[in-house]
Amino acid sequence: MRLFKTLVLSSRPLSWVNTAIPFGLGYFLVKEEFTLPMVVGMAFFLIPYNFLMYGINDVFDYESDLRNPRKGGVEGALLPPALHRTTLWASALLSAPFVFFLATQGTGRANLVLGLTLFFVIAYSVKGLRFKEKPFLDSMTSALHFVLPAVYGLFLAEGSLSPLSITLFAAFFAWGMASHAFGAVQDVIADREAGLGSIATAIGAAGAVRFALALYVLAGLVMLSTPGPLPLIAPAALLYIAAVIPWWRVEDVMAEAANKGWKWFLLLNFVTGAVIFLVLFEWWTLRG
Repeated sequence: MRLFKTLVLSSRPLSWVNTAIPFGLGYFLVKEEFTLPMVVGMAFFLIPYNFLMYGINDVFDYESDLRNPRKGGVEGALLPPALHRTTLWASALLSAPFVFFLATQGTGRANLVLGLTLFFVIAYSVKGLRFKEKPFLDSMTSALHFVLPAVYGLFLAEGSLSPLSITLFAAFFAWGMASHAFGAVQDVIADREAGLGSIATAIGAAGAVRFALALYVLAGLVMLSTPGPLPLIAPAALLYIAAVIPWWRVEDVMAEAANKGWKWFLLLNFVTGAVIFLVLFEWWTLRG
């Protein structure tokens, strides 16, 4: 039970819906029915995908996590070295049956996106690639962790990219980059002490906050360019801006205090997710 609890904490249960719902929406808005591939896909992106993504991250970020006071709870487990091999094997074995089934259901294009999704999950953390230590590429890769499941859902349902879907994915991508950049702020001290790089260690805590704010604004503006009622999603960006803007002048030595804003971010994800779901449902109803 202790091992199970540690692995669950490692998978960031508060963030499970952030990957499952985008996939489900991408699939359903094309197929317009519940199918076995959709159910399996949502189950995969709800739990196994997050076990894989965050489990790998916690193993290879151990030195930084040791110095990080927010680790050891819902924001990520502190995995002792004795659990590293178990975590990697458990996350891979849990994902394998889902990936195999989904690969048999999709076209070559869908499977390519699925492969890219898994590649970026691995490349973000593992030694030799470590995209998370490459400033700006770290935020881009993190955003893809959430956008690619939606793209995969679209393609698995045999849909295709349209100007509208590209616009929506662009807004989602900007949101994802912003969220990663702000999340990196609170880890500046721990990352530097561990010799790790990030967008926040490269441009400073205040620089990363301002970068995140610019991207939240961009995401909102992009949503305003979409047909009704989709622009109703745009005001959600103001909630994130309100949570981030108090840290506009934060100094690196005080960056850990930005965790207060990050806790608001975790709550806002559920509020924003509900708004997006309701607006997209209304758009789908009007379209039909």
